[in-house]
Amino acid sequence: MNPDILRVVVAGAGAAGTLAAARLLDAAARTSRRTIVDLVDPATDTGRGLAYSTTDPRHLLNVPAGRMSACPDASDDFVRWLSAREGRDADPDAYVPRALFGAYLADSLDRSAAAAYGTAAVRRWHDRVVAVDRPGHAEGGVRLRLRTGATMDAHAAVLALGNIAPGSAWLPPDLANSPRVVADPWRPGALADVPADRDVLLVGTGLTMCDMALTLAHQGRTVHAVSRHGLLPQAHATEAPAAPTSPQTERRVAVSELSDLTQLKRGVRYRAALYRRLYGDWRPAVDELRPHIPLLWQQLPAPDQQRFLAVELREWEVHRHRLPPATNRTLAAARQAGLLIVCAAEITAAHPADGGRAIAVQLSDGRALTVGAVINCTGTENRVQELADPLVRDLLTTGIAAPGPHGLGFDTTSEGRLVEADGCSTVPVWTLGQLRRGNLWETTAIPEIRSQAGELAWALMHTAVPAPV
Repeated sequence: MNPDILRVVVAGAGAAGTLAAARLLDAAARTSRRTIVDLVDPATDTGRGLAYSTTDPRHLLNVPAGRMSACPDASDDFVRWLSAREGRDADPDAYVPRALFGAYLADSLDRSAAAAYGTAAVRRWHDRVVAVDRPGHAEGGVRLRLRTGATMDAHAAVLALGNIAPGSAWLPPDLANSPRVVADPWRPGALADVPADRDVLLVGTGLTMCDMALTLAHQGRTVHAVSRHGLLPQAHATEAPAAPTSPQTERRVAVSELSDLTQLKRGVRYRAALYRRLYGDWRPAVDELRPHIPLLWQQLPAPDQQRFLAVELREWEVHRHRLPPATNRTLAAARQAGLLIVCAAEITAAHPADGGRAIAVQLSDGRALTVGAVINCTGTENRVQELADPLVRDLLTTGIAAPGPHGLGFDTTSEGRLVEADGCSTVPVWTLGQLRRGNLWETTAIPEIRSQAGELAWALMHTAVPAPV
């Protein structure tokens, strides 16, 4: 490697990888550090990943456009991009199709590359990183092995694996290899073979289920959705909270007061009740916690964290990760028309039916369904030891990475550098987004990923110093 040029490989070109690459280019331009960023991902497009690859215009961003800027120093950047694209002023409070955001991220990277021209550059590789080797030469750094057999030497690597496919441990044995099961609904073409004239069963009732129901529900087909709780995400408010209904002085609950799960639940419920009384809306009570969630999570004793994951998780998620108002209205209309039926139930048995063209399913609530497809909408698998991804398996096997708390994601330092199995952080590999779930909990939305991308870029500019030959 050229000791005068910092070389960083970013594995993954979805939202997290694209933001990481853009912030690396920005940091290189600010510091005049000659840098090459190799962005490696087999996908044809850049910036889309699983989250923004959908082409269904009914799949909307789950937050308003005004809160989706990729640029940490320009909060209205996405809105201005939309305005330029549409030739009119875009509404910062609008919930726009997710595909637009993927295109915006790619454009944002192009703009960062143009601004860094002469100092730094990004190179796009349509391949997949499958292994990372420890330094085996005097220059240090890492060697990354690709699926095609090629290798890349770099001073540092960033793992931006994005939203990993959902787990399937819940599948009954008779469904494990069934062609009527859609294991990952976001895989390109995954829904192509779902029969248009048969009912379908969606397992999971979170945001993925809502998107799939929008796509699949139509006259002549009933979409059944089940989960253990049967809870759907709450909707965003259709308008800003009203002015306070009384001049009461509100007491703020300090983050330091919420040091165990009981206190945390009491504090959140107190604030929700107060906001509902003063403003007519509980949502700001949840939203104001957002910047503090990593600290709150880290303050909780490990048994409380485990209890939250086992008992409280679903209630928190349906209030924290909310639906666009238009999506909520469409789903409500589908339920009223009988096109979407949501229940608290689990699959207890299943077997092929109609000569393999359907699946007969028995549910824990006593219902029996015959459906043309069972679609896995359980959400991303966060437990890294359950993943079959070759890169994840290699990192755990070699000890370059270790599972994070409760097996969620990888263990990392505060800057996102991997903590190895022996507790050290000597291999120059960073990560961001989903893979930091165990340490931070709140780490999968654009504002958090945007912040992490900036932090790791700055750290790399100052710590990944090439050793002399």
